[in-house]
Amino acid sequence: MSLFDVVDATWPAAQMIRDGAFVLRNGQGGGKRVSAASLVETDFSDPDIDHAETAMTRMGQDALFMIRSADTALDTALAQRGYDVIDPVNLYSIPAQDLAQTRPPKVCMFSVWPRLAIQEDIWARAGIGPARLAVMDRAQGAKTTILARWNDKPAGTAYVACHDQTAMLHALEILPAHQRQGLGRIVMNHAAFWALDQGMTKVSVLCVETNLAANGLYSSLGMKVVEHYHYRIKRT
Repeated sequence: MSLFDVVDATWPAAQMIRDGAFVLRNGQGGGKRVSAASLVETDFSDPDIDHAETAMTRMGQDALFMIRSADTALDTALAQRGYDVIDPVNLYSIPAQDLAQTRPPKVCMFSVWPRLAIQEDIWARAGIGPARLAVMDRAQGAKTTILARWNDKPAGTAYVACHDQTAMLHALEILPAHQRQGLGRIVMNHAAFWALDQGMTKVSVLCVETNLAANGLYSSLGMKVVEHYHYRIKRT
């Protein structure tokens, strides 16, 4: 089981369709992770790519492929077709026990499911709207959101879900007025304790490479990059 399986389970597409050498994802507006095609066979052909492109167009989605570190041949083939690289991503992981150092005060971190309206407001300010909230709702198994309060005010939120001994955190957002106060670190710490309470052994997170602040946070927590991927999107 790979972290890509954890991503699919904890941030699920509305539908995953096996199509020749690829798995196609119907994201229903939930973003790239739930809308990209990915390779499931070592061998593929130009007609396989053609077919995947047509299927994604019929779903009303961009021709978009996820390229993992092992997908070098596909990466080259798409580059030759004029596809651009977009959003390189780091996948981080850490043993949950290593991250769970000091349990945060109960008055500032809350595990909440279903999510609260104030959390939806915080996510909305960051561009995480109904289509991405629907992704959270689709996930099966243990899951929660985290509501962070600071100085008696809502300050941030995140979503965490479990699969195969791993708790993956998504959509960590801290309100601008509460940034640079260590809240992201406290949220991650709380997520680790929640993961242990669910019997999980690892905590993981993904982050676009251009988000220097978030990458710095995860690295400072001792999390290690265990995989990379990027997308190829067809030029219009």
